[in-house]
Amino acid sequence: QVKLVESGGGLVQPGGSLRLSCAASGSLLSINNMGWYRQTPGKERELVATITRAGVTNYADAVQGRFTVTRDNAKMTMYLQMNSLKPEDSAVYLCNADVRLQLSFRWSTYWGQGTQVTVSS
Repeated sequence: QVKLVESGGGLVQPGGSLRLSCAASGSLLSINNMGWYRQTPGKERELVATITRAGVTNYADAVQGRFTVTRDNAKMTMYLQMNSLKPEDSAVYLCNADVRLQLSFRWSTYWGQGTQVTVSS
């Protein structure tokens, strides 16, 4: 059983900052690519940022220069530092990870349940 748990969401004023975390746990051997996505009601889930095991990052145009994704492989945790937040950044933020399973050695993608981010004055 593999679990991803997001934390760090909340209510913040425009221009403010939040730091999200995504912690992996369970019967896994290693984690390859990880990513942050966000979803709002009535819209498709959209990519926010991804990071490889080696630390190579990729960002959506809408967050480039404002958000920074990092990871700590030893802690099996990924972070998203969000600065200069805008109301349009409000969404449920979800993380995913490509995980190598301990028992089968197969790769599988897992998702967390999400954490709500609301940017409002």
